[in-house]
Amino acid sequence: MTSFDIGARLDGKLGRTGVIHTPHGDIPTPAFIPVGTKATVKAVLPESMRSLGANALLANAYHLYLQPGPEIVDEAGGLSKFMNWDGPTYTDSGGFQVLSLGAGYKKVLSQEFSGKTTAPVSQPQLKNRAKVDEDGVVFRSHLDGSKHRFNPEVSMRIQHQLGADIMFAFDELTSLVHPYDYQVSSLERTRRWAERCLSAHAKLTEERADKPYQQLFGVLQGAQYEDLRRKAARDLGSMEIDGTTFDGFGIGGALEKENLGTIVGWVCEELPEDKARHLLGISEPDDFFTAIENGADTFDCVNPSRVARNAAIYMPTGRVNITRAEFKRDFRPLDDNCTCYTCTHYSRAYLHHLFKAKEMLSATLATIHNEHFTVQLVANIRKSIEEGYYEDFKTETLGRFYGN
Repeated sequence: MTSFDIGARLDGKLGRTGVIHTPHGDIPTPAFIPVGTKATVKAVLPESMRSLGANALLANAYHLYLQPGPEIVDEAGGLSKFMNWDGPTYTDSGGFQVLSLGAGYKKVLSQEFSGKTTAPVSQPQLKNRAKVDEDGVVFRSHLDGSKHRFNPEVSMRIQHQLGADIMFAFDELTSLVHPYDYQVSSLERTRRWAERCLSAHAKLTEERADKPYQQLFGVLQGAQYEDLRRKAARDLGSMEIDGTTFDGFGIGGALEKENLGTIVGWVCEELPEDKARHLLGISEPDDFFTAIENGADTFDCVNPSRVARNAAIYMPTGRVNITRAEFKRDFRPLDDNCTCYTCTHYSRAYLHHLFKAKEMLSATLATIHNEHFTVQLVANIRKSIEEGYYEDFKTETLGRFYGN
């Protein structure tokens, strides 16, 4: 059985629908994958995530390595069983957290990725808690300052112990402040690490033959450079080590918002057609449409839950802060047409009260709504492709959300 089947195609573009098959169930694509960093979507039960329409969840290898430890998750029967989630799971390689938290430029990356302008940052300004060498990365834990080393073999062992259905190869994260020459050398190092990941993955799969098969996605870097992005896609797309190839691909790295579609298009033109493509760190409505048109199949991002905990609510007409005075006596649902648990049971006034009173339930109800909004938006994009009204749906959705 293939791990990915293609369905309908978007006329004149690289977009398509499909289904990713895993031992814990299928993932219809395009799909948004909510992030449960530490084996939980903060403040929300797994049953609630299933009810709002999520087909898979993504956890973070770096955080689970530090706490509780991959051996604990392995002993529990793997990530799905450990967190009581009955569907497919993803784990990222830990590379982003090792390098962004360790090097101290996470903020720069997130600002660049959102398209905000930032002043150039010189390397001495970056608080360097991570050191890259040919073997891997030495870093200090953001929890207690203890020293650790991640490399391709360590990342593969951790992710196999975690037992997610889909894993990502260990890669070196660069930012847009790194010069072209460094991007070239970094990309070559990531290619060599990808070979080591495939080799380790093959060995661990054989050693753990009693466990369900775990798919391995290669990660494509190259910043904003077309030659590097296309080279990464060609190299990893054709890579085979000991008879093992990548089951799919992740599109990673720092991107400027205005270049998102162009970069996704570059790599998807080079990648094998019959393998899924995951775009890391995307959750804004316009970015979904742009990325899907250019060939991306799945997405993950912490933003819907993160902003929810700060009272930011996604509406069809844009994002609003529910603590504003206008909502104090507003007894309507957050969205009259939303079918999520929050909208069918609670009012704007009640969420306004919860946030003002600093009640924990505020985070739960707001997160359920935001994740539902995001998951269902991508599901509706999928439906519009399958039923042939994508362009009309895009125009209507973005026109309402951004007020165009």
